Amino acid sequence: MSALDSWSRGSHTHDGTTHPTYRKGSGPGVVIIHEIPGMSPEVIGFADEVVAAGHTVVMPHLFGEPGAPATGAQVAKVLPKLCVNKEFTKLATGETTPVAGWLRSLARDLHAELGGPGVGALGMCFTGGFALAMMVDDSVAAPVLCQPSAPFAIGRRRGADLNLSPADLEIVKRRAAQGCSVLGLRYRKDPATGTRFDTLRHELGDNFIAVEFEGRGHAVLTAHRQQEAVDRVLAFFGERLTAAAG
Repeated sequence: MSALDSWSRGSHTHDGTTHPTYRKGSGPGVVIIHEIPGMSPEVIGFADEVVAAGHTVVMPHLFGEPGAPATGAQVAKVLPKLCVNKEFTKLATGETTPVAGWLRSLARDLHAELGGPGVGALGMCFTGGFALAMMVDDSVAAPVLCQPSAPFAIGRRRGADLNLSPADLEIVKRRAAQGCSVLGLRYRKDPATGTRFDTLRHELGDNFIAVEFEGRGHAVLTAHRQQEAVDRVLAFFGERLTAAAG
């Protein structure tokens, strides 16, 4: 039995681009964006926890094989394809990843359907900063960045970059100042995240909520799971989406 058997498959199209989606649950909406190499059983398991907490979860399938384990072989298969995929920025600084437009459209449609104060958005690793880019749209009320790792932290400039254009960064700063807080989680010494948390603290001030763990690890919700990380994310969605909706 696949971990996705209980999820409803659909798709979303925006500006000529279509990606499959997987949906489950009821209540306020949350978009969960999988990490490299794809929608692994660990990612799906976490998404099931968000569903159980009282949310409608939509998982877009952006790359990789849905349901496949997060193995080195899968990573080796996915990375070359990502490197040539123009929907994603890998090394450029001061640019918003192109797939952000599609993700914002998905969030808008989900919010229009479900109502309430907005939807949650959560990215992991390579997609960690995508939730920040989605926050440019007013439909996103609870952005969560888990170990944001793009652009790849090769050099100080890339390691500090937020994967946002200057114009989008200004909108993110304005929305944060208006009360749309950003939750970020990572292992403090994770080299993949560079110094992005320092940049977020500088740009967003107290509206950036940093949760950092000691020890060696990367994926705070999946491969190197911290229960505190899961609890903090669920509480954040509850406070920003469920409580506000009431």
